[in-house]
Amino acid sequence: MATLQTSAAESPMPQHMPELCAGDRLSRAEFEKRYAAMPRVKKAELIEGVVYMPSPVSPEHAGSHFNVIAWLGVYRSATPGVEGFDNGTVRLDLENEPQPDAFLRIRPECGGQSRDSDNYIGGAPELIAEVAASSASYDLHDKLRAYQRNGVLEYVVWRVWDRAIDWFVLRDDRYAPLPLSSAGYYQSEVFPGLWLDAAALIRGDLAQVMAVLQQGLASPEHADLLRRLRPASGQAS
Repeated sequence: MATLQTSAAESPMPQHMPELCAGDRLSRAEFEKRYAAMPRVKKAELIEGVVYMPSPVSPEHAGSHFNVIAWLGVYRSATPGVEGFDNGTVRLDLENEPQPDAFLRIRPECGGQSRDSDNYIGGAPELIAEVAASSASYDLHDKLRAYQRNGVLEYVVWRVWDRAIDWFVLRDDRYAPLPLSSAGYYQSEVFPGLWLDAAALIRGDLAQVMAVLQQGLASPEHADLLRRLRPASGQAS
């Protein structure tokens, strides 16, 4: 009796992978698999086991994001041993894989708390910045709790519609507002010299933002940070 031959064209097809959809409840592994299979999707996040897929970005959000990157980029350029990222994926834990608007981390070999994990950042970077629409955004609710629980040391949220910037610092495993300096500026505790004139950033006065940042970069505290990072970083930049 002749053996029935099955051609490649007739072989069973692999099961279709479901698309990533906002509101899906997924494991981190399944989230990564579906996200990788949808290259047209530019941003998706897993927060507390739930998929979030932000809507198209408004000019207000995009412009604010650009200015935050400019501010952090200047600090990073002046601080060897510190790295900066724009919309990089972070593996916080098994239920949280955000894609923050911007973040800074101390390189692992310089004593930073995050690590390299395949093609991602693993663990909590020291500082995360998000541009949110308002206080109703998940950036100040589920995402804040995830960052807090996983040990993101400082969290900056620019509420564009509210025309306000919040800067939180982790104290005793809880976020507390960072007080303004006597001059009315935010001054990072984790990244000495990272100073912010929040009012200038909100009104779009980037020249003033950079002038205040340069004051921070010229401070003794920033010089001390450079000394502390240099022995571990060597030629890192």
